[in-house]
Amino acid sequence: MGKQMTEMLKGTLEGIVLAILSLRAAYGYEITAALREQGFTDIAEGTVYALLLRIEKRGLVDVEKVPSEKGPPRKVYSLNVSGHEYLDEFWRTWDFLTDRLDTLHHRKEQP
Repeated sequence: MGKQMTEMLKGTLEGIVLAILSLRAAYGYEITAALREQGFTDIAEGTVYALLLRIEKRGLVDVEKVPSEKGPPRKVYSLNVSGHEYLDEFWRTWDFLTDRLDTLHHRKEQP
């Protein structure tokens, strides 16, 4: 992944993870797998776990510890009301930015 992609991803990964959690509750490895299925193959699990800790501290998700067959309980994350509100704001911002960028990208220079 190039430097420009890495920088852009830093600003959007939180919204991407919240979007995944808006579909269903999941634990860290499932979220990482979902990201990889979407083509984000270079994202390290550690990055995802650090982000999950941040959004948990900010109160955007609810966490339930679920017993695991292979070791300690898993933390299953689900989007709560604050998380849905934040995600809605993320999508509004995303739509605003992509609309403006698309206009700039397809604008023809005036002579």
